[in-house]
Amino acid sequence: MNRDQITIVQDTWQHVLPIAEVAADLFYDRLFELDPGVRDLFAKTDMSAQKAKLLATLASTIAGLNTSTTLLRDLEELGRKHAAYGVQPAHYAVVAEALIWTLEKGLGERWSDEAAKAWAAAYELIAGQMQKGANTHRNGDSRRAV
Repeated sequence: MNRDQITIVQDTWQHVLPIAEVAADLFYDRLFELDPGVRDLFAKTDMSAQKAKLLATLASTIAGLNTSTTLLRDLEELGRKHAAYGVQPAHYAVVAEALIWTLEKGLGERWSDEAAKAWAAAYELIAGQMQKGANTHRNGDSRRAV
């Protein structure tokens, strides 16, 4: 990601915050619509708490885009945890589609081609690091990277 993309992601996120709960609802509704089997991963999950975790994770990740060393390590750890929950590599594409759709709907006229490109780059960074951590977990090393 370049600095302009980071700025766009951080700026548009500020417009998501006032509708954060609605955005979380839209995201999970869309995710489960796109891949109904993903719902099984949340069978024993308090979805209100899960939505709050999603928003908190996005907020800290977006804020951390300027401090990549810590962010990258944290995302790898998040990927290891998700792999332990049963998240598969194919799920990342579905999550990307649900996230971009949610942002487009939530941001309305604030959504632009530049915002779409910036968020795609952000998600590529996030998912790439998470998958790196997930691969570490799947390969039998569940220790946190230092």
